[in-house]
Amino acid sequence: MSDNKNNSQQNDTKGDLETRLADAKATAKSLLNKRKAVVVSEENVVDVATTRSGVDIALWLIAILALISSTLISTYLPRYWAPATSSINQLIITATLVILAVICLAFTHQGQAFKVLLKDAGIELRRVTWPTKNETFKYTWQVIVVMIIVGLIVWLLDNLFNYLLGFILH
Repeated sequence: MSDNKNNSQQNDTKGDLETRLADAKATAKSLLNKRKAVVVSEENVVDVATTRSGVDIALWLIAILALISSTLISTYLPRYWAPATSSINQLIITATLVILAVICLAFTHQGQAFKVLLKDAGIELRRVTWPTKNETFKYTWQVIVVMIIVGLIVWLLDNLFNYLLGFILH
């Protein structure tokens, strides 16, 4: 009988462990699925950037017209509007048109993708291992020495070719 009790306790413990293992596998699988969803959404950024719509085309046209207009403010606007003769007014109008163009571009599909790109670039910059002060000093001197050597080689080749060309032409 005691053997039966031990066997049943072992079976209960084994069943409990199997249940916990199944739960852990299910949790891990759901986490992996969430990560895959994030990866898929990042891949969709490329799809978003290549998507064209009527709104995007209109926003691009407005942005292009605003940027072209901002370059022509000082030349043409004072002829038709007296307050535009002031440099400050021209600067304000130019800045307003440039800001309008940037806002229009930010609302396009390509602008949304660019924002994601900037966010990802910021994340990558945090991962960069920057050189120490001593390494920077050492590498700077190495670059300067190599530049001087290459400069001397180019100068010598230039003089040699000038001499040979002069010798051939005279």
